[in-house]
Amino acid sequence: MTVRWSVTIDCAEPRALARFWAVALGYIERPPPPGFASWEAWFARHGVPEEEWDDGAYLGDPEGVLPNLSFLKVPEGKTAKNRVHLDVQAGGGREVPWETRWERVAEAVARLTAAGATVLSRHELDGRPDHIVMADPEGNEFCVL
Repeated sequence: MTVRWSVTIDCAEPRALARFWAVALGYIERPPPPGFASWEAWFARHGVPEEEWDDGAYLGDPEGVLPNLSFLKVPEGKTAKNRVHLDVQAGGGREVPWETRWERVAEAVARLTAAGATVLSRHELDGRPDHIVMADPEGNEFCVL
């Protein structure tokens, strides 16, 4: 049995946060389900009230392999540290020479900062930088390694 799954992120501004994560992960806006010309047509068919049509945004891996991401509008703001977070593995893994890996991490951090993320902390391993903890535009923590 194959289990399909996705990651859902509660947020205040679904479309804005989806745009950030599309940049961070190289994802694209998910097309509407088969048989529907638009998400609005899908929402209407499934009885979603029109005032809720902008309450979500949906991203997918352009190759269709990795999990989908959903961003859903919620009334309450973030109040504590995430219990689950994403790792943006920009460096290529610890099997990549540190100089190459760290250059890739630094480039990703610069790109994500320009897209609206904030650096929260820098962590070291064996006396040299290892990974960066960042926050997306709504304060959700993630790591770049």
